[in-house]
Amino acid sequence: MESLINIDKNMIVNETIGDFEVVWRDAKDAPFKIYGLYEPKSQPVYRRLPPEVAEATSKGVAALSRETSGGRVRFSTDSPYIAIRAKYKAVGRSSHLNLLSTTGFDLYTDGEFGSRFIKEFRMPYDMKDYYEQIIELDGPHMRSYTINFPVHAVVEKLEIGLKPGATLGEGKKYRELKPFLVYGSSIVHGTAATRPGLTYPNMISRELDMDYYNVGFSGMAKGEEVIARWIAEQPMSVFVCDYDHNASNAEQLKNTHFRMYEIIREKNPDLPYIMVTRPDYWTRITEQDAILDRRAVIMESYLKARALGDKNVYFIDGLSFNVGAHQYDTTVDGVHPNDYGFVRMADSIGAVMKHALEKRLEKNE
Repeated sequence: MESLINIDKNMIVNETIGDFEVVWRDAKDAPFKIYGLYEPKSQPVYRRLPPEVAEATSKGVAALSRETSGGRVRFSTDSPYIAIRAKYKAVGRSSHLNLLSTTGFDLYTDGEFGSRFIKEFRMPYDMKDYYEQIIELDGPHMRSYTINFPVHAVVEKLEIGLKPGATLGEGKKYRELKPFLVYGSSIVHGTAATRPGLTYPNMISRELDMDYYNVGFSGMAKGEEVIARWIAEQPMSVFVCDYDHNASNAEQLKNTHFRMYEIIREKNPDLPYIMVTRPDYWTRITEQDAILDRRAVIMESYLKARALGDKNVYFIDGLSFNVGAHQYDTTVDGVHPNDYGFVRMADSIGAVMKHALEKRLEKNE
């Protein structure tokens, strides 16, 4: 049967950049600057962890660390259009996720009053390991831009195309703070956001104008000591610990959760440390008792840290994210937040981060 989707012109995807004149440049080259990925200029594919750390953690983390969630490239230009040409080693597809999120890129402009979404770089649905796409802008204005990398794809190469003769410069710099780092499950990874810019760490990054690292691994964030020790060595302004979902059970969570805190706190004595519990209590009616058991483990970690005199540790109750008239409408599948669910998480976690950062800055004045 012929698809009826092409009746709506907004659903049609042009599979090439057509007659536009384009000069292509590798995103790894200056003045482009890549954020959120590990040594992008030297790696054969874009990745989020050093290979030796990923492989020592687990086979799952070794594979998922090559997915580019949280990767961003920033630059400025007066080109009236921006194109991309992307080559992949692996393309993510799943029945409950959309291709734009798993494999696509999206474009924001970064101004004095924050960043705003412009458009997605949409690919044809049958795309296998390569696509190119172009976004027309509203004229040749000099602006700073951010392109967000895909959530669940292994990107081998990204090229950015501009009009011949267009000015190309450095992008807007983030606030002069160390990045924040978020460790956790598929929810941190960004699974089920409808496009890359709508993961909750990305939303917080735009709200606070801060660089960040997404260390989320779908199903594979187990609080391993290897990854905890690597995180402890990273320069960061805030650490968010959100891996409740991936611990096999409450007992396994108890065996790792406070230990991760100890490892990171030893190297970072004044770092704001935020502990988060899973957000899907209301939509997992057959697991609610087990969810409360896990919540109790994380609360115990928090209270133990406080009892030791730590005033820079925070607890965020995942049960509080999704309450109210639409508390059952915040996920795709009862587990993974949809965009509405991610907004609620970003608002709550971002507010605590902002409080913790302001408190720390006041202390240092």
